[in-house]
Parts: sequence; C-alpha cells; structure tokens
Amino acid sequence: MGSVTPVVKVAIIGAGFAGLGMAVRLKQEGEHDFVVLERSEMFGGTWRDNSYPGCAVDVESHLYCFSFAANPEWTQLYSPQQEIWDYQRRLVDDHDLAPHLRLGHEVLGGDWDDDAGLWHIVTSAGPVDARFLVSGMGPLTNPIPPKIPGLESFAGTCFHSARWDHSHDLTGKRVAVIGTGSSAAQFVPEIAPRVDQLLVFQRTPAWLLPRMNRRITGLERSAYRRFPRLQRAVRAKQMIRHELLGLLLRTPRRAKVIEAVSRLHLKRQVSDPVLRDKLTPSYRAGCKRLIIADDWYPALTRPNVDVVTETITGVVPEGVTTYGKVHAVDTLILGTGVEIMPVADPLRGRDGVSLADRWAEHREAFHGTTVAGYPNYFMLVGPNTATGHTSVLLYAEAQIDYVLQCLRHVERHGARAIELRHERQHAFSEMIRAKLQGTVWLLGGCDSWYLNERGGTSVLWPGTTWEFASGLKRLDPSGYELHWAPAAESAQQPIVA
Repeated sequence: MGSVTPVVKVAIIGAGFAGLGMAVRLKQEGEHDFVVLERSEMFGGTWRDNSYPGCAVDVESHLYCFSFAANPEWTQLYSPQQEIWDYQRRLVDDHDLAPHLRLGHEVLGGDWDDDAGLWHIVTSAGPVDARFLVSGMGPLTNPIPPKIPGLESFAGTCFHSARWDHSHDLTGKRVAVIGTGSSAAQFVPEIAPRVDQLLVFQRTPAWLLPRMNRRITGLERSAYRRFPRLQRAVRAKQMIRHELLGLLLRTPRRAKVIEAVSRLHLKRQVSDPVLRDKLTPSYRAGCKRLIIADDWYPALTRPNVDVVTETITGVVPEGVTTYGKVHAVDTLILGTGVEIMPVADPLRGRDGVSLADRWAEHREAFHGTTVAGYPNYFMLVGPNTATGHTSVLLYAEAQIDYVLQCLRHVERHGARAIELRHERQHAFSEMIRAKLQGTVWLLGGCDSWYLNERGGTSVLWPGTTWEFASGLKRLDPSGYELHWAPAAESAQQPIVA
C-alpha cells in the first residue's frame, strides 16, 4: 500500500516570527490541527540566520514582541539577537508548538485543488495536504552577493554578514567590508577594535539617528511582570513616538527635521570635515532606510578604519580594486543586504498560474494578506507591509487576527473556501499608488529597494500603522467570494462572503 498524505486544517510556511505568531494565535483560539513547515532544522527565521557581532533589533524591544505574548524579560532597550531568539524559544515552549513544527520541510511546490478544496503541498520531506495555507516566510530571507567582477577569485576568506563565519578569527586581519547599511552599522563597531586594518567601502551614505540604547533594570522587569499594564503603556508610548517619526519621514519637507537632527549628531561624533562630508547623504531622509546606531560614527573615526568612497571595479585574489588601485586585504565581508520579499512561494492557484509568474512584474495582495485567484491562501508580511519607521510585528499581528477572521467566516457559513475578489485587490493597489504621490520615496532623490522599476512599490506601506491595522480590523465580506463543495454549491444561493 502507498503512503497516505497527511491532511491538516492549516499549514503554515516558515517558523520565523510571523509563522510562530500565527501558530500561537491558533493555539489560543483552541485550534490544534495545524503544522508549521520550516525548511531549516531550527526555527527562528532572520534571528536564527543572522548572528553577526552586534546583531540587534533596531526598534525598541517592547515593540518587537507580540502583544498576545508580551515579554517582560528584555534586558536592553534594543535587544541583541540571542535575546530575541530566546524569546522565540519561549513562544515555542510556553505554547507547546514543538509537536506542530515540521523542521527540514522545505516547501518545493503547491497546487490548489478546487474539487477537493485542498492545497496539495510538496515538501522536501514529503507531501502535505491542507485546507488553509498561511505563508509566514518573511520579507528578508536570502543573502544577496554583490555583482562584482572577480569576486569568486578572492584568495582570502569571504562571507556574507547574514551567514557569518564564526570560525574565522578576525584578530589582526586586514578586512574589507562592502556595504554600509544597517547590518554593517552593527558589526563594524564590534570588529573594528580587533582587526589590524578595516576598509569600509561605501557607495551611498545613510541618514542616521542615535539609538540611545540602555539596560532595562531588574526593578523595571519586576514591575512589568507584576503589572502587565505598565509594560503595555510603555509599548503604547513607543508606538506613538515611532508613528510621529513615520509622519516626519513621509514628505521631503517634513524630512528636513530628521536631517537637521542627523547632521547635528554627525557633527558631534565626527570632527574630521573630510570624513563628515563622506558620511553626509545628498538625498532626503527616509528615501532609504535610516540607520539607528550609537557607535557607527565613532567606529569610522578609529585610526585603523578608512571609509572608501571610490567605485569598486572588481575583486582580485589579493583584494578589492578601485580605479587604478588594489586594496590588499585577507578577509572580505559582504554587508550587501538580502533579497527583499522574494517570490518564494512556489504555489499555483485556481487557474494553475504560479505566484512567481503572476508577480513577475508587480506584486499585488490585499493588505499584503490575501491574493485573488488563490483560495484559502494567506500571507503574513507580504507585499506593501514593510515599514521604515516602526516594528513590522505590529503589521504581522494585524494580519494574523485578520486570517483568523477569515477562517471563522468560512466555518460560520459552512463553506469550503474563501477567495479575494480581483476588483478588491485592484482597488487596494490603486489606493497604494495614490498614497505614494508626494512622498519622500518618490521625490527623495535616491535609488531605493523600496521602489520597483515602474516607480511604484510592492514593498512599503505608505501610511501609518493605525491605517494599516484599521484596514484589517474587520473582515468586509463584499471583498470576497465563498465556495462550497460541488454537491452543496448548487444548493447554495450565490452570496458574497
């Protein structure tokens, strides 16, 4: 006899923050018929993969946990990687998620079966069938190596910051770092005191705001454990402050306030006018992602650190080349970022078209959560959910609650499937385009991963967090169609979900 494909009510793709959050809420709602399909042998997502020195969250810790699973044990205002991963471990332990985790189950494909009302999912460890499919794969997954001629010829040690080589001792080494984004701003200050020479290759400087990190005292943590409302109040205060920051970053005129603060901070920390000029952006603040750091500028002023702004022309066995010059190094660290919202769901919907093909030119989804043509399929932190000013978990949490509404709605009507209407998806996309007009992302004078080739975005949410959450607060049945089993379909009056 052949093996029987397991059937579950809900399959979740990915065991990072989004997938674990969805699993916790299912448990809290009394739903236990679900699995979490994770390609790696351990959960954690971004916070499992990124372990570079100094790795930490760049929004306050109280915003970087779920409100339905608050953590009173944060020891720093901006918690380091290990502490965040420990929080994820507690989610798994406290909510008994381990029996639901299917580690080493990379999703290789999936097809919607209209007749059966199931997703037939193919994983590296075998097939799984599910009534509902939730993608929690996350927007920041795969490292991007820079396209530099000769990179593969480098004779020394080379690795990406998102796959840090902890076996390689940097002490006394000549090191080159390519990239000056948020990751580099965290690991460069950590490695600079240990290396002999550090060359930081900068293509575009970033606007920076001070992090002002501090320890959270034992007394504070005790108060949060005893009085949860106090922690919620602190979280609310931080959320309001970040929303005000987001409003300042919305238009070129408002962004000048952030620029003034950033310039003053740069002047205080960098006395050398030549270096200060190198580190001053020529575009509007908010056009690219801000750096939040206390020690980035001081690290760049060290005598063994040099910021190189000449264009990289290639890599040779002995180092990095700019026009007419070879910069000899024995270690090359690529701080060049990761693929933003890859079309990683190899799924085919009602018409047999894969999500990758449908999104070849432009990614579209209603509030980054549901996609027309893909019944019983939901996304967490999908298109137009990225934010440059606050915690993405606030967005994921609103989506998780919306998914639960959809599941309850299907069950309440005795239906087999729920599907977003194309006109609702189109109207949402038009709203996004309208909200982008006049923003710093279009008028800020920079090239950014926020924007696509057509000058729009399938990455950013161009509004406030409250606007996003309110759009998902209550399921609007008019935007969806319900489907029943074939025998029941004819007995049902056509209704809008």
